[in-house]
Parts: sequence; C-alpha cells; structure tokens
Amino acid sequence: MTTYSTRNAWASGLMLFAAAVMLTVGLFQILQGIAALAQDDVMLVGPEYTYTFDLTAWGWIHLLMGAVLIGVGAFLFTGAAWARWAGIAVAILCMAANFMWLPHYPFWAITLIGMNIAVIWALAVVEIEPDFAPPAR
Repeated sequence: MTTYSTRNAWASGLMLFAAAVMLTVGLFQILQGIAALAQDDVMLVGPEYTYTFDLTAWGWIHLLMGAVLIGVGAFLFTGAAWARWAGIAVAILCMAANFMWLPHYPFWAITLIGMNIAVIWALAVVEIEPDFAPPAR
C-alpha cells in the first residue's frame, strides 16, 4: 500500500480533486455517449472532417471512456498508486477523443479538455511516500 504525503496539504488535496474531477468527467462522458447513441438533435454532424465516425461509434467511445474514467477515479480515492499513472494516461486519451469530437459539440469538448488538463496537472504534482519510509523530522 502506498500513502500520499501529508507534508504538502496542496498535494493531498489535489489527489482528491483529481479523483473527483475524473468521476465528474466520466459521468459527463457517459451522458455524452448516451446522447450520441440516441442520436439526439443537439449533436451537430459536420460532413467534412478528418476524424469522421458515425454518431453511434462516438456514443460507444464516450460510454467506454466514461466507464474507465469512473473506475480509475474511484481507485484514486482508495490511494492505489497505479491509478495515478493510469489516470494521467486515461485523461490524455480523453483529451484526444474530445479534440476529435470538437465538430460535434465544440463548447462541451473544450470544457472536457480543460477538465482533463486539470486532472493531469493535479496527478503530476502529487508526492508519493512508500509505507516503509521513515517519518520526516
């Protein structure tokens, strides 16, 4: 088991922040996926774009991405050290997918990209101490 440093309250708070934002972004991704699967009229489908998938494919992509974000975010709350690196990787993939999603729902895609940037930053600055390390004096 790995614990997170309490010497830096900002780092500890940022880990909780990252976990909470990952859960939130995961929920948003799932809702976005459901809207795409339902082929909601809110979604804009542009005819000329490099990353062209049909709305059903995007729906499944967002649903799966949301489930992974929620899973990794939940493990961040438990203090799993692997979840920190997995969180960074999943947030990067989520940012890339939302970049490709820009023509369909630009404001929302940019919002989720920004939230993922916050997650990456928060996970990157956390200090981790192994259990066997002697206490700081």
